[in-house]
Amino acid sequence: MNKDKDEMRTEYRREDLGSGTRGKYFKRYSTGTNLVLLDDKVAKAFPTTEAVNEALLGLLALTRKMARITKRSAQTSAPREPEVKVVKKP
Repeated sequence: MNKDKDEMRTEYRREDLGSGTRGKYFKRYSTGTNLVLLDDKVAKAFPTTEAVNEALLGLLALTRKMARITKRSAQTSAPREPEVKVVKKP
């Protein structure tokens, strides 16, 4: 097929194909799909959908855990006033 030639094959007639609607199924398709293009190195490391999802879910769990630890340590490591003990002489 010659790419410079933008014509249909002779066995097809334009009127048989109908008017066509651009984007007719786009909304229905996009609601059930979430496609992401992976870098080649990432695709080699995680070759299946399950492998990608497992790694990302593990990363999310780790970030949540670290956020809790960081939040706790920030609360406990705030500067404190030194304790002063008053000692009475007898």
